[in-house]
Formats: sequence, C-alpha cells, structure tokens
Amino acid sequence: MDQFITFGIVGLTTAAIYAVIGSGLVLTYTTTGVFNFAHGAAGMFAAFTYWQISIGWGVPVWLTLVIILGVLAPGFALLVELAMRPVQRLGEAEKMVMTIALLSALIAVARWIWDPNDAKSIPRFFADVSPIHIGSATITWHQAVTMAVAIAVAIGLRLLMFNTRIGTEMRATVDDRGLVGLTGANPVRANRVAWILGTELAAIGGILIASMVALDAMQLSLLIISAYAAAIFGRLKSLPMTFVGAIVVGCMEAYLAGYLPQNAYLPGLRLAAPAILLLGALLLFPHGKLRGRDRRLTRVPLPTVRGTVIFGVLIVVFAVVLTTVLGEGDLISFGLIFPMSIIALSFVPLAGFAGQISLCQLTMAGIGAAACAYFGGNGQWWALIATVAVAAIAGALVAVPALRLSGVYLALGTAAFAVIMDRWIFTLPEFNVFGADISIFDQGSIELVGPNLFGFHFDTTARITILSAVFLALATLLVALVRRSRFGRRLIAQRDSEAAYATLGGNLLMAKVAVFALGAGIAGLGGALYGMQLQSVTADQFNFVAGLPLFLIAVIAGLGSVGAGFFTGFMLAGPFVAVVMIWPDSADLVQVIPGLLGIAFAGGILSTGAIPEMRKEWDPVFADRIGVSAFLSWFVLLWALRLADVIDGWMFFFGIVAGMVALRVWVAVRPKSTDDPSDIDSQNSDTDGLNGSIVETDIPVEWWGLKRPWRAEDEEVLDHAVATRG
Repeated sequence: MDQFITFGIVGLTTAAIYAVIGSGLVLTYTTTGVFNFAHGAAGMFAAFTYWQISIGWGVPVWLTLVIILGVLAPGFALLVELAMRPVQRLGEAEKMVMTIALLSALIAVARWIWDPNDAKSIPRFFADVSPIHIGSATITWHQAVTMAVAIAVAIGLRLLMFNTRIGTEMRATVDDRGLVGLTGANPVRANRVAWILGTELAAIGGILIASMVALDAMQLSLLIISAYAAAIFGRLKSLPMTFVGAIVVGCMEAYLAGYLPQNAYLPGLRLAAPAILLLGALLLFPHGKLRGRDRRLTRVPLPTVRGTVIFGVLIVVFAVVLTTVLGEGDLISFGLIFPMSIIALSFVPLAGFAGQISLCQLTMAGIGAAACAYFGGNGQWWALIATVAVAAIAGALVAVPALRLSGVYLALGTAAFAVIMDRWIFTLPEFNVFGADISIFDQGSIELVGPNLFGFHFDTTARITILSAVFLALATLLVALVRRSRFGRRLIAQRDSEAAYATLGGNLLMAKVAVFALGAGIAGLGGALYGMQLQSVTADQFNFVAGLPLFLIAVIAGLGSVGAGFFTGFMLAGPFVAVVMIWPDSADLVQVIPGLLGIAFAGGILSTGAIPEMRKEWDPVFADRIGVSAFLSWFVLLWALRLADVIDGWMFFFGIVAGMVALRVWVAVRPKSTDDPSDIDSQNSDTDGLNGSIVETDIPVEWWGLKRPWRAEDEEVLDHAVATRG
C-alpha cells in the first residue's frame, strides 16, 4: 500500500505539470484558434534558459525566475503573436504549418546553442529541505510546490476568465472575433494576453519537469504529447476536464512505471503510453467543429504526361551525372536526394490532393526500411514489392481510425502514431508471429543490400543511386497519372468538401484508405532505398522530429505539384549538405533553416509555393533556344573535363552555377521579338512547377474558349472555380 501511495504522489506531481502545460495549450487555442504544436518546445526552451542563467551563469534562482517569467517568456510570446497575426485570418493549414515550423526551429536552435553531448541537469526546488511526511507518504518540497502551482493556476484561470473584463473578451473572441470588435473590445489584446499566459504556463511546466527528466531538447519538447492528451480530454475547450485528463495521464505513467512487468517488450510501452492515450482520446471522444477551417482552397495543378515523362528523364540523367562526377564518399551523401524525394513525394497525393495532413510519413519510410531488410536480406528483387505492400497495409490501418479525424485532430493522430512507433514498436526485440521470427530494427541498426534484377546486382552506391532515381521518376509519373485519373478527381472533391462528396455517393472510407495506402507505399519504397544508400540505418533516423523538416520543405515547395518530391529531396540532401561540407561549423545552423522557411511560408512570404515562383522566373529562360543550347554545350564541356579528371567535382558544380547565372543574364538583356510565340506564352500563362501543366494567369477563367482555345482539362478547372466562388 505504501508503494501504491508513493507512485500515486509521483503521478499527481507529473499530472500537475501536465495540467499547467495543457491549460496553457487550451487557453491559446480557445482564444486564438491556433493549436500550438510548439507549445512544449517553448517550455523546453524555458528550461534550457533556466539552466543557462541559474546554473551556467550562477544567477540566484529567484532572479532567474523573474527574468524568464517576467521578461523572456512574455517577450517570446509577443513575437509569436506578431508572427501569427498574418495567418490569423487564414485557414487551419497555414496556422498548423507555422507552429510545426516553430517546433522544428526551436529544437534545432536549442541543439545549436546547448551541445546535446554535454549532460545537463537542473536541481529540484528546495532539494536540501527535509521532505514532508504524511502518514506513510513522503512528499518532497518540489512535489509540493508543483501541486501548489497547479492549484494556483486552476484558481487563477477561473478568476481571470469569469471575473475580469479581459477574460470576458477572451471568451467572446472564441465565438466571433468580428462581433467582439464591434462591441468596443479589442480581439488583438485578447490574443496577446492568451499567448503570454499560454507561454508563461509552458515555461513554468518546462522548468518544473526539467528537474525530473533528462535535459534533452527533443525529449522535453515531446513531453507535450502528455499535455496534448490532457487537452483532448477537455476537447480543447474545457479547462476543468483538461485537469482531469492530466491526472489520468500522470497517474497512468506513474503506475505503469511501478507495476508494469519487467521484460524486454514492455519498457517502450510505458514511454509510448501518453501517445497511446492521446490516440485513444482522439478516436473515442466526440470533437467539436474546428475553428478556422480553411475554405480558401487552391487549385491543384493538372500535370501533363509528356511534361512528367520529360521531368522523369531529367531526374535519371541528373543521377547519372552525379555518379560520374562524385567520389564514393560524396555520392553516399548526395545520392540520398532520390530516396528522400520519394518519401517527400508521398505527401503529394495524401496532403496535396486529398487534404489529409499526415505527420507520420517518415515513420512509414522506417516501416519500409525494416520490411526490406527482413524480406531482402540476400538481395531478393521481390523484396521491394513486399516492402511497398507492407507499408501500404500500415497506411491503410492508420486510415481506418483516422476516418473521423481531420485537420488538427488528424495531425495529432498521425503524430501520436509516429511517437508510438518511435518509443515502442521500433524498439522491440525479435518476436514470433505465426511461427515467423520478426525483427524490426533489432534494438539497434539493420543492414540493407541492393536487389538482384535480371541477374544484375545493385551492389554499389552508384548503381543504387541510379536505381533510386529510376524509381523516383516512375513514382512521380504514377502520382501524375493519379492526379489525371477519376480517382484523383475524387480525392480533390473530398478535399473540397467531405460532406458534399459523401452526399453525392462517394465512399469516404475507401477514398481515405486508398490514399493513405498509396502515400505509405511510396514512403515505404523511399525508406527502403534510403537504407540501401546508407547500407545501415537505425530507428532514430525515422523518428517523428526527423520527419518535420521533410514535411515543411514539401509544403514550401507546393504540395499540389508532383515536383514537390524532388524539390524537397534536392534541398535537404543537396544544398544543405553541400553547405555543411564546405563549412562544417554550420551544421547546427542548417538544421534551423527548414523551420525558418516554414515560418516564412506560413507568414505569406512564400505563400504561393516555391515551385510556382521558380517557374515564373525560369520559364522565359528555358524558352530561349539559343541560350539553352549554349548552356547545354557548356554543361557537356564541363562534364567531359570532369570525366577526364581535368577539374574536380566542386569546380564542375560551380561551373554549372556560373553557366545558369550567365544564361539568366543573357535572357534578361537579349532584345525580345514581339512575334516570338514563347514570349507571348510566357506573358499569358504560368506552368505548374516541374510538371508542365499550363495555368492561365492574365486571362480570366470565364474567357477561356473565347480569348484562347478551349482545352480538355479546362472543364475541371471551370467546375472548381464555380464551386469555390459560389
């Protein structure tokens, strides 16, 4: 009984912290309509700052708390509120991207400032004071302070929300921001107060819990999963129920730690328990209508088969060039462009066509890598087919419970699934299913080998690089054909309105299962090729946090374009890697860039997507036959010099960049002929990034067929325009 009480006290202590953090999350969401995925990262950053000021610089604890809670946390909150203001009136997706980008950036910045290899710890409050004894129970002063803070937060929030004018404004803002403004209240002020209070509560929770766990940026940031579960108990609007949910989560963690049987299969279950509870709460509890649902839907470009085939050929040619100009060591790094592109391509049908935000695609890639290692240990060619099938089945299983989830809830559900896989399933030792011994990551690393196809063994880095490029080209063509198919049009119709799609006879379950399976299958293929490229991979390479930059760069590229996959892989395994090779000390800085770009995208700086913007700039350049011919000649000359070892790989690379700059300058200064057809096309049209689909810009939709010829694909565009404008 004494042990039961002891674990109960520990559970209530952690529950108090989850309640503090979760109440800040709910407060921010109910007032601003923004679900802050970076809420836990804000608490993590506060904990590291507390360590730096108090332990690192020797400032007294009371003064450290004043600096953090009185200056730094409110200042950070005001900066976040200012950054969120441009997306406040936009849709749910933009807000989600902003906070996910902030989560990724804060983790990267924390690792940059504080070396994760240096162990750090924060002492508990009043650690040198004798504990309190109540019967057989012993309560430390840190535990007592934690519970007192939670009680004070509960009472303070109740008084604020129901007994003050600002609290009334905050509650009114939930219902109608415009109407609140007409009554003389200030919604902007209410938002600022909500952000400040939410960040303060995250900072308090982060500091309190940092003394109980390791001071690790990713671990502290993901403790928010427990607070997410508590918030879902409160349905993102009820603070009392959020506290109840926190008690459930905290006590469950404590009693699992104390009473879970000791064997090799269950330790991960205790770590994954909050994520399991979050997923269960999402599936079992009814959810209200999400605030700020995005009805400003953008058109999904229609790729041409010819343009996509040409694009695929260029991908393979690019891979051939890489294998001939790079050495073995560099090719291992830069060859990852192609498998990472395939993984990123999985976002296009799932999020770009169907509007289903999934944060577990890198987890699907991990499943694919493990399946390929299991089936293809001796280079069996059919292992890749089995890999795609296993990953697709996993995607379909995720889709079935996700049928009733959308928007933030779907993102939370897929994030919870990723964390469950990271903390438990991927850590399992070998187990037996129906007589078959199955090992996922074998509690360490797994080795993957290239396949044998028609007697040809892909046993070198160069061959695997070309194989990955071929599969990327085929996968890109497949996604383009899906977009042009009846199934693709149904996915877009479902994205536009699930209710209307179901009313007209569409099967939501089958559509979601199919698109999740398709996306997971593509990601699984990419994961298998990723493992082959590196020859050996670990589960950590496929964790939830590692997948955030992949998602962010894909969003920045433009999820509607089939070129988004290659753009993402090229950026993450191309320029980012090259910068680190040239300047090794920039590794931490490069990790921050995806988060900063995501913030810029959500804030409207890159709101149209990078690929459409690039095409606007480069279409006139590619249309210049003289300039392109000269550039190709220059490229062939540089390639020949590299093959002859006259120049090295870096000179080849910088020569290509110089040639592209010269081509751009040539097109800019060359006089244009008014009867040049390519010039007229460039004035009246734009192309979908990297897939050749033409999108009219200067001619309104209503004039198509009158001011320019009618095309077969125009009917779908016109139907979409009528639906969205109506």
